[in-house]
Formats: sequence, structure tokens, C-alpha cells
Amino acid sequence: MLILGIDPGSTRVGYGLIKKQNNELKLITSGLLKILSKDKGLRLLEIETQFLKLLKTQKPDLVVLEKLFFMKNLKTAMEVAQSRGVLTLICVKHKISLLELAPSEIKSAVAGHGQADKKSISSMVSKILKVDEIKGPDDITDAIAAAIAGSNNFYLKINNIKLEL
Repeated sequence: MLILGIDPGSTRVGYGLIKKQNNELKLITSGLLKILSKDKGLRLLEIETQFLKLLKTQKPDLVVLEKLFFMKNLKTAMEVAQSRGVLTLICVKHKISLLELAPSEIKSAVAGHGQADKKSISSMVSKILKVDEIKGPDDITDAIAAAIAGSNNFYLKINNIKLEL
């Protein structure tokens, strides 16, 4: 099963694709969708175009999207929410199973507690996937962590997602 984790943003979207086979996880690819437009509407179109290209090339069985958490900056929160809307719509339109997890759920699944810091998450992601380190910004590590959390049968069952495991 291919699981694509997504850390949504308005100017960059982190992604991480893992493969789950026989309860083993392997990192396939990871990176950023960089959104360059200054116009907010055009940013949404860029997200759509780049995300569709990613889905077409990687063909995930499941997309795990990090839920929006409380943000102090309302303007930023609204822009991230719009990005999440585009990503969600694309998954629904293309009949790709979608699982949405809160940051605390992802942290709990990866590091054992919902208040884990970025360094702990990065360390655990590397250990779980048996890689030396995850290169790039936290958006990438967060996306991979989302994919790892989504690979957990518990989340698949409580969200009634039926996939071939």
C-alpha cells in the first residue's frame, strides 16, 4: 500500500510517500510543492496543478492530510484552510481514500505522545523508516510523519477506510 502524507501550507506543501508491506514501512519519495504565485487565487491553482501531477506520478492508495490546528495568525490560518480545501477536493474527485489527522494524533502515533517536539518527530521518523536523516524543511518531515501515522491500522479502522493491508 502506498501512503502519501501531506503537510498543507499556502506557499509550500510538504509531502512524503511511504510504502507499507508486511507491516514494514519504506520511504519512497518526499519533497515540497513550492507555490510561487503572489496572487492568492493563483496559488490555489498552483496547488491543484502540482498535487494532481504528484498523484498521477505516484498513485497513492491513501492520502493522509494533517488537520489545521489553532493558529495565532488568522490570515495564515485562512490561507492554509483554503489549501486544505483544494487538496481535499482533489482526493474526493479522484476517489482517493483520505484520512485527516490532527497534529497531536500524528505526534502520538510517531513519537508516543501528542506534545512531541520537531526534533523528536524527526528522530522517530528516521528510526521508523531506517534512514539516516530526512533532508529538507520540517514540512517534509511532518508530511512523512503523517503518512506513518496513517499506516497505523487503528486510524484506518476508526475512520472506516478499507484498504488492502
